[in-house]
Amino acid sequence: MSTHSELVETVRSLAARRGVYRPEAYFFVLESLENAMEAMEERAHVSGGVLLDFIRDLGRDRYGIMAGDVFNAWGVKGTIDFGRIVFHLVDAGLLRKREQDSLGDFIDKFDFQEAFALKVMEERG
Repeated sequence: MSTHSELVETVRSLAARRGVYRPEAYFFVLESLENAMEAMEERAHVSGGVLLDFIRDLGRDRYGIMAGDVFNAWGVKGTIDFGRIVFHLVDAGLLRKREQDSLGDFIDKFDFQEAFALKVMEERG
């Protein structure tokens, strides 16, 4: 991608073509991936589990207890959906995967309502 506007258009087109998840979900995954890469001491591959940790953290920070509801509004019902989004981005040529990466890396890693309700309880504690 040579410009931000081209990336935005590519993701919007991908979301429209796939017809499952809103563009915001794709952008959220890309932002979470960027956060994960920035947190690394040296540039390396980000596993599905690590990416989900950053997705959960960004969701908590940005949306708090409402994160699960926001994700649901985007068409994301569980962590597997974030995996599907990653693989849509791979298919579109926006991300790369290693041979050992699989959709299974994203299955049932955390429950949205529990993950985001815990943050609120911790902050009140």
